[in-house]
Amino acid sequence: MRLIQNMTTITEFCTPENQPLSRVIKIAVVGGSGVGKTALVVRFLTRRFIGDYERNAGNLYSREVQVDGEQVTIQVQDTPGGEMTNNGVKLPDHVTCSIQWADAVVLVYSVTDRRSFDLISQLHQLVVRAGGAIVPPVILLANKADLLHLRRVDSQQGPLLAGALGCSFYEVSASEDYNQVHGAFHRLCCQLAKQPPAPSSSPHTGASAAPEKRRSPLIPRPKSPNMQDLKRRFKQALSAKVRTVTSV
Repeated sequence: MRLIQNMTTITEFCTPENQPLSRVIKIAVVGGSGVGKTALVVRFLTRRFIGDYERNAGNLYSREVQVDGEQVTIQVQDTPGGEMTNNGVKLPDHVTCSIQWADAVVLVYSVTDRRSFDLISQLHQLVVRAGGAIVPPVILLANKADLLHLRRVDSQQGPLLAGALGCSFYEVSASEDYNQVHGAFHRLCCQLAKQPPAPSSSPHTGASAAPEKRRSPLIPRPKSPNMQDLKRRFKQALSAKVRTVTSV
């Protein structure tokens, strides 16, 4: 059974067999370790929040939807977390490939982790370098806004940083508010849907005259978890909570 979504103007869409392939919108989600990148992606695509995840292996999530009446396939590339070192940002090599592959990038930090906030400027520089002549659109998400007692990043610092970087800013809670998360991704998808499709993304255009500098043909195809697996994890998480309450 397919999981049916109602995402306001982003809704689940079943492709008829005689219809051509839909346009693909590709988004890379990048940030420090433990900031909730996977939770945000799953929350956006399924409405569900799952608190515990296995170590981020860089999964690709895909969903066929409609964006303002246009049939599209949204692919969201989750990426392993980056870390600050004495030599700068430490990131797996394929994170750069994911940025080059993407039509847009979502930078994420946690309001409970000051280091993840300090990492954002360097991650943005990485996006600019990887983008080359064409820098993809970027939005900045501050996650875990519900954890007020653990806040380590002032609420005014996020908008100030976003203004300096020239990108939109959203403070959200993946665990508490689906509408906040949906709104941020929804606006980004609508922005991308209004742009002309990239020449390399259409199977009908053939080879483009000028190859895009930020497209990487070497990016490995990431693992794509199915929705049944996500629902299984969700049920396991609920069962664990019930057992905990019962034991108390």
